Amino acid sequence: MNRKSKFCHCADKRDMPNSRKPGMQIETANTVSVCLTAMICCALWGSAFPCIKIGYQLFQIDGNDISSQLLFAGCRFTLAGLLTILLGSLMNRRPLIPRKTSWIRIAKLSLFQTVIQYLFFYVGLAHTTGVKASIIEASNVFVAILIASLIFRQEKLDKHKIIGCITGFAGVVLININQSGLDMSLSLTGEGFILLSTIAYAVSSVLIKIYSREDNPVMLSGWQFLLGGIIMILCGYLTGGSVSVWTAPSISMLFYLAAVSAVAYSLWGILLKLNPVSKVAVFGFMNPVFGVILSALLLGEGQQAFGLTAIGALVLVCIGIYIVNKQP
Repeated sequence: MNRKSKFCHCADKRDMPNSRKPGMQIETANTVSVCLTAMICCALWGSAFPCIKIGYQLFQIDGNDISSQLLFAGCRFTLAGLLTILLGSLMNRRPLIPRKTSWIRIAKLSLFQTVIQYLFFYVGLAHTTGVKASIIEASNVFVAILIASLIFRQEKLDKHKIIGCITGFAGVVLININQSGLDMSLSLTGEGFILLSTIAYAVSSVLIKIYSREDNPVMLSGWQFLLGGIIMILCGYLTGGSVSVWTAPSISMLFYLAAVSAVAYSLWGILLKLNPVSKVAVFGFMNPVFGVILSALLLGEGQQAFGLTAIGALVLVCIGIYIVNKQP
């Protein structure tokens, strides 16, 4: 009996390393797929920064005309919603029609992810600098992880997540600070509104993870875009906004920006459904990095994008992402 026990015990020890390897390989493969998908999303969102500026030029929208900017954004998100619903229906081989119980979830997501986020963002951006707005917006990674950990109890807040977020945030600050430094003055309608926009986006990230347990995340993204886009069109139009210069280049840019939202948010929603919020949200630090690099390529801002500061920022962001996703 003892010999058999010893034999079984030894056999178990020999088998344990081999039994762990498949699990480790699956986890590694999952991390790589999350990384690649998230980077695609961030590259698309990063391209939106310069493309929105180009869109304003093509539609002849003034930088201080908030109403027309809201109307332009409403057109973009309405079109993004239609594209998402159409593509999602084709992929699922059936129409993505919400159930009765889904409409409340769609309304909440639309309120936080599209309406509140962008209304406060556009108004706040008009009363602060682009540097401050970029830095405050990047804090949505912290806020999303804090909400997921402390309020909804979806995951534990450990030292790796805290250190990784701080490291990644340092990279965002570094790439946004120019030679004149950072003005620390604050205002409610400027930095305050940008912060509220950031909190709204972070809440939407947590909500879509919760709601996608029962609903298709692509369906949620599509219909919340459509609903939010219509609301923003009404807000922009009723406050005197106009989008009147419709040419082939301007329409093409509008379709591209709509496709960016449709593809990126749908993929992001799927990632949040399948992974912890912290594992996905931390990649958000790459958005401003891609934004600066692609602005250099599309707007001719090469000196800012390819200097030592930008390289250092990219390194810090990558280190932060690695720390958060590192397996204990």
